[in-house]
Amino acid sequence: MRLNHEDIARLIPHQGSMCLLAGVDDWDAQCLSACADSHRDPANPLRQHGRLGAACAIEYAAQAMALHGTLSSQRTDAPRAGYLVSVREVRLEVATLNDLDADLDIEVEQLMGDDNNRMYRFAVRAAGRPVASGRAAVRLDADKGETA
Repeated sequence: MRLNHEDIARLIPHQGSMCLLAGVDDWDAQCLSACADSHRDPANPLRQHGRLGAACAIEYAAQAMALHGTLSSQRTDAPRAGYLVSVREVRLEVATLNDLDADLDIEVEQLMGDDNNRMYRFAVRAAGRPVASGRAAVRLDADKGETA
């Protein structure tokens, strides 16, 4: 199932220019493949002093994780807020994202999880070149006082 930017914005809490993903190429119960071109936008809200640092690739991956969580849970109500609890084994292969001419390809794979906690592996590439990778733990609805 192919999703565009507008579809994605309906399914994740990130709105307006903070919804960074342009589309989804494929997804299943464990994985999701998305793309983005907003790293080249001078108005990207994550830019500082005209630069979009490589660590921002983690936010692109986090939005792909949020989208995967919504799609895989088949929720029809409002998107749930998620919080990155930790990121580990992060490798940043470039200094900035805004210098990359190619679209970003973002892949996330759920390693484990339940309704409130998930662990993902992520990889961000541009034209096949590694940009960032790592693992992330996500807590859903942490502000609602649910316990793990």
